[in-house]
Amino acid sequence: MDSSLDILKITKKALERFNSILNSQGNVSKGFRIGVKQMGCSDMSYTMDFLEEVKSDDIIIKQSQPIIVLDKNAKPYIEGTELDWLEQKLESKFVFNNPNVVGQCGCGESFRIKEKD
Repeated sequence: MDSSLDILKITKKALERFNSILNSQGNVSKGFRIGVKQMGCSDMSYTMDFLEEVKSDDIIIKQSQPIIVLDKNAKPYIEGTELDWLEQKLESKFVFNNPNVVGQCGCGESFRIKEKD
């Protein structure tokens, strides 16, 4: 298992929200799995799911409750990103502040990153 905090930084507000979600679910899950999948008009989209099991090739972002893991295939798309929780008058959501993004679709559902050398 790869373990690195430099790949994805999670803000205090986002961690508080993760804990709130787990508590509202009766702590059925140990944590969360973050990844990406090909989707949308720009290329990739972020995914977040409840953690069922930690796989041997997962990247562990946070080892204590809540456990947060990153799917190994998402690493090149997420490296250097900050995950935050945003609350506004009419909208609350997790926000990925990704310095590698060079384009997004109009609705913000999908993104494209700059090519790695």
